[in-house]
Amino acid sequence: MVADDILLLKLIQSKDEHAFKYLFDMYFVPLCRYAHLYLNNTQEGEELVLDIYMYLWEHGNQINLTLSLKAYLFQAVRNRCLNCLRDKKKMLPLDEANDIINDETASMLEMEELNLLVQEAIYALPDKCQKVFRLSREGSKTNQEIANEMNVSVKTVEAQITKALKRIKNFLDDKYAYLF
Repeated sequence: MVADDILLLKLIQSKDEHAFKYLFDMYFVPLCRYAHLYLNNTQEGEELVLDIYMYLWEHGNQINLTLSLKAYLFQAVRNRCLNCLRDKKKMLPLDEANDIINDETASMLEMEELNLLVQEAIYALPDKCQKVFRLSREGSKTNQEIANEMNVSVKTVEAQITKALKRIKNFLDDKYAYLF
């Protein structure tokens, strides 16, 4: 590390504006060019470099130089650029996020509407047919278990389920017929 760097950092730590301006004038443009290599965005690179200068001004007393001041600045720009690129990967563009939210909301509303229609269709079934259908679909019972519970034949259970599905299918429009 150069003695001039130590002196310059000490002056900046003591809030010497001339020393800070000297450092700014000396490295701002090269640091911006360096940031542009990573970000490919001039404005973003300039903002990032300005943030580093602000950090240096506000927290200069927390900086321990092991390299030259120039090396420290370029390393800081590199690290911030990499952080910025990493954060960008995590973020979806706003248009894409809105499309996903709108699609999910529409799907949720459609599913709620479908669920209400199916429940309404089930309530409209005759009592015996409704009971067999609920035991089959909501109770997850086999046809044999339903037949044993209701003291009817397996064929009767199958016929009731078929009847229920036809009535539910007719109750719902053609829009939802593909579900059955």
